[in-house]
Amino acid sequence: MKTWWHGAVASLFAVGTSLTGCAPEPVEEGSPEPSPAQELKKEDTGDWDPSPLAECKLITDGSSTAECGTLESFDLSACDAESFEALEAQGTFTLHTLGEGVLQNDNEQSISAFRILPDGRALLDGFATKESRFDSRTFFISNHGTLRDGRPYRSSYVGCKARGPHRVTGCFASCVAGTPSYQGTFEAEKVVRLPSEGESFGLTLVGEGNVPRGVAADVYVSHGHAYVAAIQLGPMGPGGLYVYDLSDRTAPRLVKSLFFPGDSYWNGVWAKDDALYVASASRGLLVFDIADPANPVLLRALPGTGPINVHTLYGDGNRLYAMSPGPGPQTLLFDVTDAKQPVLLNRHQDPSVDPAVASFPHDATAQGDRLYVNHWRAGFLILDVSDPLNIVKLGEYKYPRATSHTNRVGVFDGRVIAFEGGEDWGAHLRVLDITDPARVELIGEYRLTPGVSIHNMELKGDRLYLSHYQHGVRVLDVSSPAHPKEVAYYNTWRETDRQRGSSFYDGAIGIRLPGDGYLYVVDTSRGLLIFPEL
Repeated sequence: MKTWWHGAVASLFAVGTSLTGCAPEPVEEGSPEPSPAQELKKEDTGDWDPSPLAECKLITDGSSTAECGTLESFDLSACDAESFEALEAQGTFTLHTLGEGVLQNDNEQSISAFRILPDGRALLDGFATKESRFDSRTFFISNHGTLRDGRPYRSSYVGCKARGPHRVTGCFASCVAGTPSYQGTFEAEKVVRLPSEGESFGLTLVGEGNVPRGVAADVYVSHGHAYVAAIQLGPMGPGGLYVYDLSDRTAPRLVKSLFFPGDSYWNGVWAKDDALYVASASRGLLVFDIADPANPVLLRALPGTGPINVHTLYGDGNRLYAMSPGPGPQTLLFDVTDAKQPVLLNRHQDPSVDPAVASFPHDATAQGDRLYVNHWRAGFLILDVSDPLNIVKLGEYKYPRATSHTNRVGVFDGRVIAFEGGEDWGAHLRVLDITDPARVELIGEYRLTPGVSIHNMELKGDRLYLSHYQHGVRVLDVSSPAHPKEVAYYNTWRETDRQRGSSFYDGAIGIRLPGDGYLYVVDTSRGLLIFPEL
């Protein structure tokens, strides 16, 4: 999960309250959605097209006297008003906005979410908006008010065309003191189950443990307990650590909750021996003693040289890797031979990454002397870490507007295969042959709808398990890596759960296969979910 949540337009939109692929074809009832065989493009063009998404625009030539950002201030003459008769507007939508300058700067885009309530009111990222109108010819959401410096603002989304019952495109504008400050186009996709899907196929929910506060983000299982890390996000409350006794997996029992004032963004968790490691956005790597598994005791925060944001963790043998987006993008390497006494070996900032690019090591997988780093905009990096003081990049895989987020690596018929997932609009699974790190080849893909992203994954044998946000848990047969085939799913997302529609990053998020016969998943709202391992 990213550590920021939306771009300039959504920030202005919420200022009044905060002031601070294509879907698969239908299949028979009860069967999982297959990923259709696709001929791979000769060139990877990225996850989304930077071209404008709608044929509308804000009127700026002086021909309109309407206030900037009102419905009347948009030129909708090229739009299809009649198409809105088919739109099912009530519900939760994921939202993708492209600024006018996105062709020059691919960071000029944002992803968020909004929810249209039964009474016609609209919430953007969980915050109520001031004005909304949805009828057979109109789709309009607007927020307006006064900034702290006294200037009026208005930010609006206006639909131009409904593309069936679950998709709409249009224009947006943010205006300050009657002048547009940011504008462009948007696309929104309603969160619905895939065609012909029920709650599940091939996966049975065994037990569920509620997370009372915060946004559940990651899970690790050790000593008969599940440790769930949570982050703070708006109305969801503070993050922290939740400990569940797994003596009865049909009813995991919450036995401990830890919250530290001023330190409430805990996004990752790992364990080795009697040590538990938590990724803190404020203090780096938190080390706990779990000799008494139900009562973690904080030992120290590392590296202990000032504030540092550690976002994710990965352990391999006596090495622990901590990926940090700031204050500088770096991967911290620890020796954890003595699990409770990690020794910092290096703070690696890859010299091949252009410092002008907004990129950072987001997640990683390690196997022996190889470290596979998802470096966001810089793509997927293959590093030789045999000498922690002299790390060598062996290869990479880049794609336009990359958000390389997570990966797992395995060997299939003598070939080394990496499964790489981004986190963005249109983000999906890429299958990479990395046998020769200097010549990485894209050999396969798996994708569902563009408005729902993959988050994390686990690989065991020829089964790849995905936490796929609003599309829940997906299990793929990757025995033929170039042709991933879905064999099971469980839709964890339910619109009736607390704070649904508050974020693009909503639904199944964390996933673990500890080897005890069970699959552990965390959902941002529901908390801990337990399934039998396939």
